[in-house]
Amino acid sequence: MSDTPTTPSLPVTFRPGHTRAILLTAGVVIFLTISGIAMLLGQLGPGERASFVITGALIFWALAQLARVKVVADESGVTVVNIAGKRRLDWAEIVQVNLRPGDPWVFLNLSDGTSLPALGIQPGLAKQRAIADAQALRALADARSTAHPGHDQG
Repeated sequence: MSDTPTTPSLPVTFRPGHTRAILLTAGVVIFLTISGIAMLLGQLGPGERASFVITGALIFWALAQLARVKVVADESGVTVVNIAGKRRLDWAEIVQVNLRPGDPWVFLNLSDGTSLPALGIQPGLAKQRAIADAQALRALADARSTAHPGHDQG
């Protein structure tokens, strides 16, 4: 048995599948429930019903934002999509991929000395999958940073 993780073929997308399914399902159920209640309450006017529907839609939108997190690796680098933003990284920028015991998600140590959380790989509901995904991303980063070193050619 080898402890060396296999490097997945590119492009590859890492996302928390179970968490995503739960968030999107909950969002739909909450939206339909709130909208249904608005329609069943006969004493409400059109504006009040609309406010119920809009509230349900806002809750669904918030849960959808939480569900959109992912890490996409391709030949030229990694795109990290978190709740509030998206960042594109070249392979050479990624110094280390970390998922330590107790971490809520993967952290990418970058060449500029900062650390970027990558919420697309999180051990919440699928710990073994998150560990395997983190190892795969680490193997990709190690292979790509040595195969394409960028500026250390001289």
